Amino acid sequence: MKIKKKPWPFLSLILIIFLAGGYYIYNLNTYRDKKVDPKIKRGESVSIFVTSDIHYLPDSINDHGEAFQRFVSLGDGKQTDYIEQITDAFINDIKKSKPQFLIISGDLTSNGEKASHEELIKKLHKIEELGTSVYVIPGNHDILNPNARSFKGEDQYKTDYITNKDFPMLYKDFGYNEAVSRDKKTLSYLVAPTEDTWFLMLDTAKYMNNIKNGSPEVGGQITKETFEWIKKCSDLAKAHNAKLITVMHHNLMDHSGVVKKDYTLDNSKDAIDEFTKDGINLVLTGHIHIQNINSAQDNNTKIYDIATSSLAVYPQQYGIINYDKEKGYDYSTKSVDVEAYAKENGLKDKNLINFKSYSEGYFGDKAYDRAYENLASSGQYTVEEIKAMSNIMRIVNLNYFAGTEYKIGDEIKNTEGFKLWEKDISMFQRNYILSIINGKKEDNTHLHIEK
Repeated sequence: MKIKKKPWPFLSLILIIFLAGGYYIYNLNTYRDKKVDPKIKRGESVSIFVTSDIHYLPDSINDHGEAFQRFVSLGDGKQTDYIEQITDAFINDIKKSKPQFLIISGDLTSNGEKASHEELIKKLHKIEELGTSVYVIPGNHDILNPNARSFKGEDQYKTDYITNKDFPMLYKDFGYNEAVSRDKKTLSYLVAPTEDTWFLMLDTAKYMNNIKNGSPEVGGQITKETFEWIKKCSDLAKAHNAKLITVMHHNLMDHSGVVKKDYTLDNSKDAIDEFTKDGINLVLTGHIHIQNINSAQDNNTKIYDIATSSLAVYPQQYGIINYDKEKGYDYSTKSVDVEAYAKENGLKDKNLINFKSYSEGYFGDKAYDRAYENLASSGQYTVEEIKAMSNIMRIVNLNYFAGTEYKIGDEIKNTEGFKLWEKDISMFQRNYILSIINGKKEDNTHLHIEK
């Protein structure tokens, strides 16, 4: 009689593999604090690149056909049709400047497409291969987004999106594996890359009801439990004599006189109070797509919120923070050198070869055309009046998004177009323009913070 061998060795092997894989996933989705062991020692100078709102959409799910062109034309000025080249040109800038760190404050993808995440991750690996460590957080577009789409010919199609459980696994090499602490309620985490400066990466997006609601929730918040975790992170940083730079997608403060709801945190006052109590005085955000710096005073601490403009939008600029042990922190902006990238790679597209003027024209025309359409539909103005008013919108938007409102001279108030806007009854557009032209004339592209 033959005796059948029991399959225990085989089953044991399968069980070990399963448990090993499960342990790996478990580690990424649980929250065991790790030993603080910064790679860069105290006193060393550091360069940090900061970008936001890439809204990456790869060619693998986009044929640049009719449906895609319609999607772009109905958008808010993002140059998604060139986002592949803009992103690669940005990597080229990183290659030349060699910053130690790159921070991306959310809206990594167009609409949370799984393919967009996967293709962007390949590019982030290229950046790390250059010697730059990358840290990311999600934005409101990136997770559980039912608007995830691919484009082919005349049609767009639903495509796979990712979940909040997928995100830290996909981006494990860009912050999550390195985290010394993770929040139990959100995808927030703390990293300690240098002995002087730590990054508090906060997930402020509200995505859990997106699928049920049929659209992504735009606004953001910080929960009570996350505030408690932030306090622990602050105490840990203080114990190590390190400064916390906080990074989140949604804005801590208002960066517009009219665009506030769903852009500024729902509980921004609570956040300012908690942050200043914890000694946090620098926050890096995105979301609103404009370049703007605001500040507030609370608990005897002045806190700054730098909203870095979208990489997908004119003038395609990013932030640079240089740290010096004597001078402190200096923030400035720089536009992606798409033209140099095009020249170095032998590209023939005239728009890329002359990208500065092309991008300015594209975005300026978008502002002009939107204003023209709205004003024409009102039936209140002549064609010449509409042209004059639309040109004011062009000037205002180009400078507002670049963070250079201070360049708009007072002489603009004497123009026919501006005087017509002052009397216009379409409250949003009128208030938008007046809030910018009559607002503070400050440079929103530079900031110095003492150590």
